[in-house]
Amino acid sequence: MFLKKSPILFLFISVVLFLPIFSAKASVAKPVKILIVPGHDNEVWGAQYGNIKEANMTLALATRIFNSLKKDKRFEVHITRDKNGYTKEFADYFINHKEDIVSFKENAKQKTKTEIAIGNFIQKIGVPHNKVTSNTAIKLYGINKWANENQIDAVLHIHFNDYPRKTKWTIGKYTGFAVYMPEGQMANWKESGQLAADIYLQLEKKYSTSNFSAEKGGLVPDQSLIALGANNSLLPSVRSVLVEYGYIYEKKFRNYETRHRAYDDMASLTVKGIKNYFLLTP
Repeated sequence: MFLKKSPILFLFISVVLFLPIFSAKASVAKPVKILIVPGHDNEVWGAQYGNIKEANMTLALATRIFNSLKKDKRFEVHITRDKNGYTKEFADYFINHKEDIVSFKENAKQKTKTEIAIGNFIQKIGVPHNKVTSNTAIKLYGINKWANENQIDAVLHIHFNDYPRKTKWTIGKYTGFAVYMPEGQMANWKESGQLAADIYLQLEKKYSTSNFSAEKGGLVPDQSLIALGANNSLLPSVRSVLVEYGYIYEKKFRNYETRHRAYDDMASLTVKGIKNYFLLTP
């Protein structure tokens, strides 16, 4: 997952310099609407180390973030999955609106093709990602469509990273977290960039950024991840950030106790970053 030799440090400085612009929405008259998306699900669980599955890890961390934000009445918080699977709201939405979601997806992709053809959008080689199944793509585009329709202020996608290994018991060579945000040509990049920076600044206080060269610097722009609004499938007002909280085989994730302590710390730091961005009292 990388951006083509993009100077991340320059990008980070640029994001910080734009703080006054991004923070213009300072005082909030109504609750901030946040959608938490625990990456993957019970059918496609993502990365795996030994018997530890990414989908279970993302749910554990996402639930902590959800519960913490929910205690604050200044936030209206939603989550796509709980311990029983997709919440009724999203399970029903995926089923009842499947045709609309497919049309939404295809229209977004066609518009981007047109923009590329006429030179209004330049494709950039970014970090290589695993190809998602058609069913997963529909769910991700469905989440974007739902976020647009429900005037969500920010979508946070929770993930843990991986890199090709010989077996699921093999420990890989890369470690550290990375925060992904929409690339600069995307409709929601400005609003998302600062949120990504604020979450990054908190996580960086305790955790090291990814040492995978493609993620160097820890803040990674991307235009192909559906979660971030690929094909401009998210409105400019919908901030979207995807956090890879570390590589699944890292030492702190291998043991139950240290793994759950990490969830607690990461949730606390992420919530602080979200609150700092929206200029609310922590």
